[in-house]
Amino acid sequence: MKKEVSDLLRIAEKFATNGEAESVEPHGNGHINDTYLLTSHQPSGEPCRYILQRMNHEVFRDPAGLMENITGVTAFLQKKIAESGGDPARESLSVVPLREGGSYWKEEDGTFWRMYRFVEGADSFDLVERPEDFYESAVAFGHFQKLLEEYPAESLHETIPNFHNTVDRLKNFKKAVEADSMKRAGEVADEIKFVLDREEDCYVLCDMLASGEIPLRVTHNDTKLNNIMLDHKTRKGICVIDLDTVMPGSALYDYGDSIRFGANTGAEDEKDLSKISCDLELFALYTKGFIEGCGGSLTKKEIRLLPMGAKLMTLECGMRFLTDYLEGDHYFKIHRPEHNLDRCRTQFAMVKDMEDKWDQMQEIVEQYL
Repeated sequence: MKKEVSDLLRIAEKFATNGEAESVEPHGNGHINDTYLLTSHQPSGEPCRYILQRMNHEVFRDPAGLMENITGVTAFLQKKIAESGGDPARESLSVVPLREGGSYWKEEDGTFWRMYRFVEGADSFDLVERPEDFYESAVAFGHFQKLLEEYPAESLHETIPNFHNTVDRLKNFKKAVEADSMKRAGEVADEIKFVLDREEDCYVLCDMLASGEIPLRVTHNDTKLNNIMLDHKTRKGICVIDLDTVMPGSALYDYGDSIRFGANTGAEDEKDLSKISCDLELFALYTKGFIEGCGGSLTKKEIRLLPMGAKLMTLECGMRFLTDYLEGDHYFKIHRPEHNLDRCRTQFAMVKDMEDKWDQMQEIVEQYL
């Protein structure tokens, strides 16, 4: 739902910005929220920039709970960063409140809006241009875990319920196989068997969280490179952004999803599965950065389980693609008839390659105990 510039400026005026809003234009290439860059000028003449966003309330059904998560987490981060001598304005997102109080604005048309201060002197990147960028993202996401280790994770709202509940994902997958609403199950018997052969794996992290063997933590749940702001001068990761999916979970979710995507030698929808493998050099580089960023906050059990986190997040993603394919491609956007099936197969090829390299992955992790 696009807005006219005049409407965007009117909405922007609801927020406690410095100076008078001068311009607003589309920003970034996100697929969920509508994002705009707002520029205003302070009385001194200095420009001041902000991010204005329409929250997608069809994806995030509880905007109030979502913003409660974000305001709580960002306030906690800023306090920790300030205590350590950092710059909270650049090293954490800063929510701009409404002039009349509150963290978001609801329009008469039912849309929900929020605003952040723009992080100056830094950029995010969609693709890994060099291995050092992947390493810096690992350090930043690990540091995010470290800063929030004392935050009461159980107080967070689940903005997408059961997002990384692999047991629930397995249950939904089995329902899709049984219903076979699109009559596709017969053609993907090998892929269905691949999941069922690894059914026990789906319980590992869920059971350990439930028993307390691994701690419940604040997790980001969307640990792509483009959710890290890299400083223009140092090229170091300075700020974790896109906190919509911050929820309670396991640090292994964040680590594993990064490996799933960033250490894969092929594209997520590559048809030639011979191009798919887990790059052990990138795996080792990310592992080093993540553990360094966590700064001793991970338990020995969590460190030993890092390869399982990578394998399980990849298996879960493949299972989600296959479930969507069986149900008629209603969740993930597709650009060709068997797009979700191709995506599923790349994930399963990655899982199989991890299994083949399991001893090497564990050796890489063991050096950090």
